[in-house]
Amino acid sequence: MAEIHYQVKVEKDHIRKLAAAKPVPAIAELIWNGLDADATRVDLEFDEGEAVTEAIIVSDNGHGIPYADVETLFGKLGGSWKAHGNRSKGRARLLHGKEGKGRFKALALGRVADWTSVFRAEDQNKYRFTISVIRDDLVDVRVTAPTRVENSMPTGVEVRITELDRSYRSLEPDQSVQPLSEIFALYLTDYRDVSIYVASQKLDPDSLIKVRTSFDLQPIIDEGAEFSASVEVIEWTSATERWIFLCGPEGFPFHRVSPGFQTPGHQFSAYIKSQFIQKLQEQSLMDFVEMNAPLQKALEEAGERIKLFFRERDSEVALSEIERWKAEEVYPYAEPPQTSVEVAEQQLFNIVALNVNKHVPDFSSMDRRNKAFQLRMLRHALEKGPNELQHIFSEVLGLPERKQKELSKLLMEADLGNIITASRLVSDRMKFLTGLEMLIYDPETKKYLKERSQLHRMIADNNTWIFGEEFSLTVDDQSLTEVLRKHRKLIGDEIVIDTPVKRIDEKTGIVDLMLSRSVPQSRPDEREHLVIELKRPSQPIGADEIMQVKKYAYTVAADERFRHLKTRWSFWVISNELDPFARIETRQKDKPRGQVSQTDDGAVEVWVKSWSEVLADSKGRMRFVQDKLQANVDKDHALAFLRTTYDRYLSSLPEPTSAESEEDEDAAAE
Repeated sequence: MAEIHYQVKVEKDHIRKLAAAKPVPAIAELIWNGLDADATRVDLEFDEGEAVTEAIIVSDNGHGIPYADVETLFGKLGGSWKAHGNRSKGRARLLHGKEGKGRFKALALGRVADWTSVFRAEDQNKYRFTISVIRDDLVDVRVTAPTRVENSMPTGVEVRITELDRSYRSLEPDQSVQPLSEIFALYLTDYRDVSIYVASQKLDPDSLIKVRTSFDLQPIIDEGAEFSASVEVIEWTSATERWIFLCGPEGFPFHRVSPGFQTPGHQFSAYIKSQFIQKLQEQSLMDFVEMNAPLQKALEEAGERIKLFFRERDSEVALSEIERWKAEEVYPYAEPPQTSVEVAEQQLFNIVALNVNKHVPDFSSMDRRNKAFQLRMLRHALEKGPNELQHIFSEVLGLPERKQKELSKLLMEADLGNIITASRLVSDRMKFLTGLEMLIYDPETKKYLKERSQLHRMIADNNTWIFGEEFSLTVDDQSLTEVLRKHRKLIGDEIVIDTPVKRIDEKTGIVDLMLSRSVPQSRPDEREHLVIELKRPSQPIGADEIMQVKKYAYTVAADERFRHLKTRWSFWVISNELDPFARIETRQKDKPRGQVSQTDDGAVEVWVKSWSEVLADSKGRMRFVQDKLQANVDKDHALAFLRTTYDRYLSSLPEPTSAESEEDEDAAAE
């Protein structure tokens, strides 16, 4: 019998479209053909030449292609034997394809494809023949005459693709085992007697599956008809591309789409199963799924279910890890948070620490001492601010750059880094004020507290904020001559300082502190100097102390080198108590309480202050800032951002009871 030719009854451009596919999906179609023919083993192999791969071979041990079926199978599309049933001939397996389109995918890899079939005929003898298709003439199918072979020869089909377009690195085992496992995962776990090999490496989805679960979806409704739907999710142990496979009701993938959402740290495949998808496949509409509203609705619902599933899994892992740290006594927060800022700080710390635990090699296996140190360092960096934390991420912990950017974005968008830093600063300042108050007023300490060596130095050392946030220190324990030099530098005048500044009694005056600021709002070019004269707490302010600070003020007022139309001077003398003379001086008619002198132009003024006034004013400012910080965390988007974007870490964590919630519970109980 001579070679015969069949003409495919379809337009050439339609076949050419079918012959276009990416390497892995193209090979998958050929494997499906073997499985639908009851194969228990399918092999993907490569015929390697001296320099290049000469052929790609897909072989199976199925029942083969009967010679009598060739015209039906290759002569026209939609004429597959599978169209007459949904189960395979011998083993009654569920069929993947029914329309005979998949075989043309072989030509997506090379110019020539040959199908060599060994089959058992009705006379119980076995025969072999070859079907050839060349991409240059897709509608011409050449078939050799069948020849009889030994009955010991196994049945099956070998597809040999030659004149390859290129070297297909993506089909080699190290590249193709994972994506092929994703495609055939459901089939191979349902049919345990089936094996697929890639260059002698067996696909074993079970060994690659980390977690497998499934959810029912809302029915898909189309033109009044209702189709049940479900999604099966497989999380893989190794890194891979994330795909959502659109499958028939039995889980056979027909099409895949990229998910439009993120599941950081999770590599998964999802399989949406529905008869509706089978219907779209039969109608050749799978290339237009983006335009199908009912299917898009099912995809959106599946996406939400998948995200929720992984958030819940992350929460379980996070809770377990944090509880382990607490049990090991390495968690750097010994007490539960009492304010909203502290709640936010601990939640942000948990996110950062869990990411470090996940991405820094050997962190989880560190000994207790080193782990406690690392976690304390993270807490300290978090309190210092985003810049310090970024340094820890990159220089100390060596986090991957992608993870550094993700956590830095969290700090920037949630704005919690700055809130936590400010809150810690205010907390430290409140502690300083409380401690200073105890030192100044405690009967046992105030008599030993020295003016210059102790009190003066504590305040000069970054604590001049107690007199106002807007001031900065410009002179510390210097003469009036140095005060003049600083004044000249600030105002920018060319003042000639050829003689030292003397008080009006011709003595050299030593100023404890001089603070300076630019006057805000409408007069930014004006300067204001605040000169502080500190007295030891046990020394009441009387006539001598007031006269001393007045002499400084009068010297500045009288010396023309200090004169500047846009500069104001305030002189303060501070101690615990005022004697009777000082109390009268601070209560003068038509003057604010505490003001004892002012020049006619208002440029120079003298004030007497008690420590109780200074501390009360400073505490009031700190409490105001604290209240504002609490309001920011409670009302703004910071916590909402955390709980929405990073819910996988936070949703199952126990919410620490804050002072406010305890009060609410008490009120409810009453």
